[in-house]
Formats: sequence, structure tokens, C-alpha cells
Amino acid sequence: MATAVAEERLLAEERLLAALAYLQCAVGCAVLARNRETNLAYGRHAPPSFRVRVPARAAWVVQELPSLALPLYQYASESAPRLRSAPNCILLAMFFVHYVHRCLIYPFLMRGGKPMPLLACTMAIMFCTFNGYLQSRYLSHWAVYADDWVADPRFLIGFGLWLTGMLINIHSDHILRNLRKPGDTGYKIPRGGLFEYVTAANYFGEIMEWCGYALASWSVQGAAFAFFTFCFLSGRAKEHHQWYLRKFEEYPKFRKF
Repeated sequence: MATAVAEERLLAEERLLAALAYLQCAVGCAVLARNRETNLAYGRHAPPSFRVRVPARAAWVVQELPSLALPLYQYASESAPRLRSAPNCILLAMFFVHYVHRCLIYPFLMRGGKPMPLLACTMAIMFCTFNGYLQSRYLSHWAVYADDWVADPRFLIGFGLWLTGMLINIHSDHILRNLRKPGDTGYKIPRGGLFEYVTAANYFGEIMEWCGYALASWSVQGAAFAFFTFCFLSGRAKEHHQWYLRKFEEYPKFRKF
């Protein structure tokens, strides 16, 4: 009897993780549709009516923390059976490493930064908790890979895309941080790196990063995260592109968003 109940609970959790992945895809579609209809309200685009704001550095740390803490908890847990497998450990490490940078390094490299609307910060916390649980729980308890999965072309290509995307993202953030010299105010046109081709090179890098992760994990959960990232960041990229075109007459017209 106890064994049957335990098996039923395991089956219920497996169904839950699949349902959460499909929910993430559905939310991504809703975000993509909304971005076509309305302007985004964040950063330089946030209206003055968003009066309750959180300091930028604190907001980044707090909102990204769940996606760092949840994988770390799974690594430390003795009841994470799939983390005895090298492919699972590496895939979860890919997720974890991104959020080590995003939570513990990126915020402390920021120069100033506009305070973030409390609503945007709260929604980011909710997403990072949701996605952190989905990715870490799936890889630590459910994902089954052969020991030689790390030599599979899907894993190798996916890992290469993930690493390249992360480096593009970090390098692009570096360019953006150094646009202003000490004492400078106002906005400038980013130059160098992939900014010579696209307006939001940092977002392009992050989309590439999670598409690589999805390919390497070859899972619905990884694909759902990559799809949501594309839906969310493509809207931001488009808004940035249109803002630069309005702000600077000399903005390179050949750049894509």
C-alpha cells in the first residue's frame, strides 16, 4: 500500500513538471502577444506613475536569488537521485553558473542603474522561483540521460551555443556599462561587439544561451524556458530598438533589433 502511494506521488510530480513547462510556454505566448499591443514598462521605458521602486542593485540580487538558491539546494540534497549522473550535474551547473553571474557578480558591476518598479521586481521573483524549481527539480529528480549523453552532438552543439551566448551576454553588458565616463549623463549609442549588428546584443546572447541549454537538455522543460526567454526578451529588444531610432537621428539603420 505504501509503495503504491509513493509511486502515485512520484507520477503526480512528473505530471506537474510537464504541466508547468506547458504553462510556461502558454505564458510566453501571452507575453509575446502583449508586446505586440502595448509598450513595455521597465527601465527607461517605465512611466512616472510607477512610483514605488527598488534600488537597482538590490532588485537584481533579490529577484535572481531563487534561481541560484534552488539548484544549490538540490546539489546539497541527498535525495536528488539524478545528480549522480554526470549529464544531469553538468546541465544543472549550466543553469546555476548563469545565475551565479546574474545574482552575485552582475549587480555589483553596475554603475548606477535606474531603480526598478516594485511590480517588475515582484514579477521577476515569481518567475525565477517558478523556473528555478522547474529546471532544478526536473534535472535532479526526473531527467534520465545515458552516461555518454555528453558526447552526443545535441549536447555538444547545445553546450557550445550556451557558452557562446553567455560570453556574448557578459561582453555586451561590459560595453553597456562603459558607455558613460565618470560624470557623464544621458544615453549613448553602443558600439563594438554584436552591437554593430543588433540593438540588444545582450538579449541576443541570453536567448542564444538558453536555446543552447534547451538543445543540450533535450527536454520540454528546457525548451519551455528557452521559448519564454525569446518571447520576453524579443519584446524588450524591439522596444529598445525603436527607442534608439527615436532618440538618435544618426542611429545605424541597418541594425536589427
